[in-house]
Amino acid sequence: MHSDVENSTLEREFHVLAFTKYPESKIIILIVVSLTYLLSLVGNLTIILLVCLESRLHTPMYFFLCNLSVQDIMYVSTVEPKLFNITLTGNTAILFPHCIIQIFTFILCIDAEFFLLTSMAYDRYVAICIALRYPLIMNKKVCLVLAANCWIISALNSLMYSLVMSKVPFCKSKEINHFFCEVETMLQLSCKDTKGIQTLIFVEGLLIGVLPFVLILTSYVLIIFNVLKIRTKAGRLKSFSSCSSHLTIVILLYGTCLSSYVKTESKNSKEQDKLISMLYIILIPILNPLVYSLRNKEVIKALTKIMWGKFKKPHSFNTQRS
Repeated sequence: MHSDVENSTLEREFHVLAFTKYPESKIIILIVVSLTYLLSLVGNLTIILLVCLESRLHTPMYFFLCNLSVQDIMYVSTVEPKLFNITLTGNTAILFPHCIIQIFTFILCIDAEFFLLTSMAYDRYVAICIALRYPLIMNKKVCLVLAANCWIISALNSLMYSLVMSKVPFCKSKEINHFFCEVETMLQLSCKDTKGIQTLIFVEGLLIGVLPFVLILTSYVLIIFNVLKIRTKAGRLKSFSSCSSHLTIVILLYGTCLSSYVKTESKNSKEQDKLISMLYIILIPILNPLVYSLRNKEVIKALTKIMWGKFKKPHSFNTQRS
């Protein structure tokens, strides 16, 4: 009997409502989703290419930033194309296996982002507080191990969630009142008690969300104490500026994630969930490359160098011909 329920669940078709309740906003949603997706892809691919092509960016900070960009591309590619399709066609159907793929990729990416930002905070701590030992501590092997751990732990955690959700029987409404297969929204459709899974989500939130935040906060407290010891104002500004981009992303990510937990329950809480989720799923992947490029002279120099080289080559070719 249990296997029959599992089989019927796997073959079941769900409906992601997204923003179909607001047909008058269809054009706006389509424009926003398509533009944000393109900006995310272009911005993050640019960061990846710059880090790969420019030797001056072959440093631990940019190595982690490159990983962050890969994660951002996976993030938006999991959610936004499906959201665009739902909004354009009105076809809200999604098969349960596709839901599991969305759950796996979403949790993988958000966990990886927390861990990567923590690794970047540690990198900034070593660079500022233990500057003389920086090359020794943050060597290539250490960076690879940190990045690998970020992805492996995230993958194992997302796999666990995927397996748990694949065993949950659904016998209530087929309608997922979100714009993707969000775990807590789907649990509300289950026909069995899900308190155990909800407890797991809470504990996971503490371990994977709060613990990295505490580590990041600790790193920056130590950084601030060390920066304040610098005698010259120019030296203090230079040290702070090397952390400003990373700190901006941390504040934006944790600010939006925290607001989704502290919001008050109301009849419009589901719509609030969607809007808050839009911020950290769609907005953050755009802001990551923008913040790191616009506020970082090294990235701007690398981009200028590569772009100048592209424009310069045809010119030199024409000179030789003449």
